[in-house]
Amino acid sequence: MANPEDIDVPDDPSAPHRISLPTSKGRITVTTHPTCRPGPTGANRVLRPVAEIGISWPHRAGATVAAMDWNCATAEELVTAMRAGDVTSVELTDGAIARIEQDDKAINAICVPDFDRARDAARRADEARSRGEDRPLLGVPVTVKESYNIAGLPTTWGMPQYRDFVPAEDAVQVARIRAAGAVVLGKTNVPLGLQDLQTFNEIYGTTNNPWEHARTPGGSSGGSAAALAAGFGALSLGSDIGGSLRTPAHFCGVYAHKPTLGLVASRGMVAPPAPALPVELDLAVVGPMARTARDLTLLLDVMAGPDPLTSGMAYQLALPPARRERLSDFRVLVLDEHPLLATGSAVRAGVRRVADALADGGARVERHSPLLPDLADAATLYTQLLFSGTAARFPVDAYEQLQARAAGLPADDRSLDAARLRAMVFSHRDWLEADNRRELHRHGWRQLFAEFDAVVCPITPTPAFPHDQNPDLLGRRIDIDGVEYPFFDQLVWAGLATMPGLPATAVPAGLSADGLPVGVQLIGPMFADRTPLRLAELLEREIGGFRQPPGPALLGPLS
Repeated sequence: MANPEDIDVPDDPSAPHRISLPTSKGRITVTTHPTCRPGPTGANRVLRPVAEIGISWPHRAGATVAAMDWNCATAEELVTAMRAGDVTSVELTDGAIARIEQDDKAINAICVPDFDRARDAARRADEARSRGEDRPLLGVPVTVKESYNIAGLPTTWGMPQYRDFVPAEDAVQVARIRAAGAVVLGKTNVPLGLQDLQTFNEIYGTTNNPWEHARTPGGSSGGSAAALAAGFGALSLGSDIGGSLRTPAHFCGVYAHKPTLGLVASRGMVAPPAPALPVELDLAVVGPMARTARDLTLLLDVMAGPDPLTSGMAYQLALPPARRERLSDFRVLVLDEHPLLATGSAVRAGVRRVADALADGGARVERHSPLLPDLADAATLYTQLLFSGTAARFPVDAYEQLQARAAGLPADDRSLDAARLRAMVFSHRDWLEADNRRELHRHGWRQLFAEFDAVVCPITPTPAFPHDQNPDLLGRRIDIDGVEYPFFDQLVWAGLATMPGLPATAVPAGLSADGLPVGVQLIGPMFADRTPLRLAELLEREIGGFRQPPGPALLGPLS
C-alpha cells in the first residue's frame, strides 16, 4: 500500500493524481486521469473523476501502459504514443468519433462530421507509419472551422442561402495539415457570417460551452474551442479578426494563437460563394487552437508560410526564435484596465494570477509604460478599420439610411457606438487616413517592444456570458459586474493586437469564482510569434493550463 507521502493529490480535482509505488523492479508511478467529460450545467455542476490509470515504469521513461483517455491527450503525446506503437491512428480516430457521437448532442460543436473519410485517413496514416514514414501530425485527429473550404463538404459560414455550397478544393491550410498527416474529423460550428462573439446559426443551431451549457463558447471559432474542451480532437483550425480565436479559447479554457498578420496563408478561408483567391486580408488571420502551448507551436509550424501562388514563389519562411528561453529573462508589461471599458473582477484576478507567476519566476514585470500606444485611440482606430467594410455590399437604400444616421450623430459623440456607425459609411479617403494612423501605432509598438518582450492583458472583460441571440447586434449589452455596456465594446482588448497586426497567444489563467475558465492574451512583437508562444509554455508550467470541464465519465478508456 502507498504511504501518504507517496501520493500527490493536486488542489485542482481535474488535474492528474500521481501515486508512487515500490516494486521489485524499482518505483513505478501510477497516474489517474479524470476524464474530460462535458458535464451537467447550472449551479450544481459536480466533477466526478474516473481513475483512468497510466503506469510509468522506470525502465521505460515516459511510457504509459494503456488505460488512458487518449481523447484528453495532447497532440504531442499522441504523436509520441503512435511512434512508440502504443496506439494506432485508427484507435484514436474511432475513440474520437465515439466521444463525439455520445457527447456532442449536448454541445453541438461538430456541425459537419466527416467520419468515413476520417477513418480512411487514419488507416492510411497507420499504413504510412508501418512503412517508416513520419510527419508532424501523422495520424492525429483534428477538427476544422466550418469557414474553411474542405473539398466535398459544405462551406456556409452559417448563411442559409449557401447551405448547398460545396467547394471542390481544400483551403491551403486544410491541404497543409493533411500533408502533415492530420486526420480531419469534421467541421466545427460558427456564427452567421462569422460576425458574433457567440456561435449559432439557422443551419446548424447553437453551440454550447462544455463548462456550462447555458453559456456561449464564444465566437466565431466557438465550435473549435468547444470541441477541444470536450475532447473532440487534439487540434483545430480557427480564424480571428475580432478575437475569434482568442475569445473562444478564453471562454472554454483552451489555447489559441493569433499569428502576425500575413504570417499564415488564408486562401480558401473565404465566404461563399466567392472563389478561393490568394488575397491579402486586412486585420483577419487564420491560426491554431489546442489544449497546450506546445501543441500551438506544433500546429503553427505546419500552418505558417506564404501562399505558394503569390509571395511563396519568392519568399521562404524564417521565423526568428523566441527572444527568451527562461521565465526569469522575460520583460513583461501587464495591463488590466482600459479607459473605455471596465474589466470584470474575474478577469482582473486572472491577469493578477499571471502577473504574480511571472514575478515569482523572476521576470521583470511592469504595470505602466510611457511607450504604450494610447489605448482609447487604438480602440477607436480598430473599430473604424473593422467596421469600414461591413456595409460595402449593402443595397443602396440601406446604405443611404446608414449615411443619414451617421450624419445625425452629434459632432462631440466619441463613443465606440458612434465610431462603428461612422465607419460603416467611410469614404476611401477616410480609410486611408485611418490606415496612416495605424502605421503610427505600429511604430509605437516597435518602440515599446524594444523595452519589453510581451504584453499581458485581458481578452474580453468577463468569462463566458449566457447565450444572447438578440438579432439586433448593436442593441445588445454585456454585463460587467452588474453594469451594462454596448455588446461590441468588449472587442477593445482583442483589437489591441489585431489593429497593428501583432501576434497574440491566448492562455488559460484559472477559473472564476463561478467555476468558469478565464484566459488572458500574451501580445508579442510583429513576426516574433515564438516569443509569446514560449512565454505561454513557461506559464503553463507555473500556473497550469487546460483543465477538463466537470462532468461524469460516460466512456471508458481505450484498451
